[in-house]
This record gives sequence, C-alpha cells and structure tokens, in this order.
Amino acid sequence: MGLFDDLKGKAQGLIRGNEQAIKNGISKAGDFVDTKTGGKYSGHVDKIQNGASKLVDKNGTPGQAPAAGQVPPVPPVNPVPPTDRTP
Repeated sequence: MGLFDDLKGKAQGLIRGNEQAIKNGISKAGDFVDTKTGGKYSGHVDKIQNGASKLVDKNGTPGQAPAAGQVPPVPPVNPVPPTDRTP
C-alpha cells in the first residue's frame, strides 16, 4: 500500500490550499461540456461536478478519517504457496 498512500498524500498536498481554484475549474469544465453538448447531458454533468467538489472538500481538509466506503487493499493474485512441512 506504500505507493497508493504516497500518491494519495501527494494529491492531498496539491489540493490543500487550492480547493476553491480546483472547484472553479470543475465548474468551468462542466459548463464547457454543457455548451458543447447543448445541455443534453446537464443532469449527468451536474452529478459529476457535485461529486468532484465533495471529493475536493474531503481530501483538502487535513486530519479527516478515511471514508466509510473505502475499498480495502487487494491481496496478491498469485501468492507464494506454503512449503510442504509433512515429514
């Protein structure tokens, strides 16, 4: 889990202090998609904008506990089998 934790820490470090600028970018990107699609997918775009903004709020605040729905680490696909210990 070291690499994932390292990347997560770096992402949180980039988010902290820049929350409003990131949220403004999310809003502008959603508005751009709406203009290019003629508002056809505005409901979907709004959901994504809200989710992304909540993610920025959650990860930009230091000292928060992990989310309740966070996925646990996955064990290796091909673990090394135990050695046979029969006499």
